[in-house]
Amino acid sequence: MELRQLRYIIAVAEERNITRAAERLGMQPPPLSRQIRAIEREIDAQLFRRKPRGVELTDAGRAFLDNARAVLAQVDHTFETTRRTARGEQGRISVAYSSTIAFHPLIPRIIREFREAFPLVMVTLVEGYPEHLIERMQNDQIDVSFIRRLAPKAEGVDIALLLEEPMVVALPSGHTLAQSDDGRAAALSLKALAGETFILFGAPHGALNMQSSAFVAACHAAGFNPRVGQVVPHISSRLNLIAAGLGIAVVAASLQHIKIEGVAFRRVSGVGQLKAPLSLATRRGDSSPVVRQFLKLAKRTARNFQGDNREA
Repeated sequence: MELRQLRYIIAVAEERNITRAAERLGMQPPPLSRQIRAIEREIDAQLFRRKPRGVELTDAGRAFLDNARAVLAQVDHTFETTRRTARGEQGRISVAYSSTIAFHPLIPRIIREFREAFPLVMVTLVEGYPEHLIERMQNDQIDVSFIRRLAPKAEGVDIALLLEEPMVVALPSGHTLAQSDDGRAAALSLKALAGETFILFGAPHGALNMQSSAFVAACHAAGFNPRVGQVVPHISSRLNLIAAGLGIAVVAASLQHIKIEGVAFRRVSGVGQLKAPLSLATRRGDSSPVVRQFLKLAKRTARNFQGDNREA
């Protein structure tokens, strides 16, 4: 039995008349009558009682009708689900981010707008260390990752730059450099920080991450070698150590959104090359329609975000 034959039964049952059902189906009454009889022979049951002015369902016909409607509804649902999945409007995606960018307001904005635009996509969020996240993405364990910079050794990864933000210096609030002499928050030069102890970001007992390495290079260009107090793996650790008076750090400006008692932020000059990029990493050649939709929306949201900030 074919799906079209189910539609024949449904049309005749709803119209209660072969002629009207044939008009609805775009066919002639005699072929429709033959189809109905053929179906009845195939299932060995009478579905309709013939009456002078039409037809009516038998008990067997009513049972057939209910199930025929259920079958067609399931088929329609299957087709529509397939179409939505092919368009990237349904499915799932795992989105990773590192602690260094978790506080940037663009990240929750992208997630929120994506969930509103694609409510049938299940979004899973994963936090981790940047290099580990890229490795997990290369191993198909996560789909996309918000990152600052991509390690040169990372293969098979595409990077879409969403925006760049300036750097600021985070100091203990009681530090003499936390406030300028005239009471205004003037920018500090990088060279003015030469005598300070820095808390850098990186793996415990391991190498610095790329942002910290770029900062060290900027210090060398400014004429001094930074004194490193500690290297910590989490941004919250850096800010807590700064609040405790154990050092300072040059960080992305978005971290000013974190309100930690005992930490003050000042603009810093001489680090123009230390812009903090915010990018979205994807697997090169990823064929997932959901990933394509996420990347497209992330780029659009980033443009709107920067436009809103310029207007503000």
